[in-house]
Amino acid sequence: MADDDYVYDEVTGEWRPASEMAAAAATDSVVVRDSAGNVLADGDSVVLIKDLKVKGAGQTLKQGTVIRSIRLTDDPEEIDCRHETIRGLVLRTEFVRKR
Repeated sequence: MADDDYVYDEVTGEWRPASEMAAAAATDSVVVRDSAGNVLADGDSVVLIKDLKVKGAGQTLKQGTVIRSIRLTDDPEEIDCRHETIRGLVLRTEFVRKR
């Protein structure tokens, strides 16, 4: 965007520079944390802290199972991940710890 581009800010009701709005949007990003309070990012590996029964798969993921290459979702309390036997697995962050 050029320096002279302005965007209407509905919160304040003012026209603000686009660069200022982009910087504000970057700082408003959601921080996803695991059960121990560590910040999670895309591609991290996590370890299950509790045995979890997987609905629809008919199996249980045991405590200590390593899940690699997680992806963050729009919900800060959920992560999208893949396991060898289960595709499309979504886990709650309260049940994982960063490895």
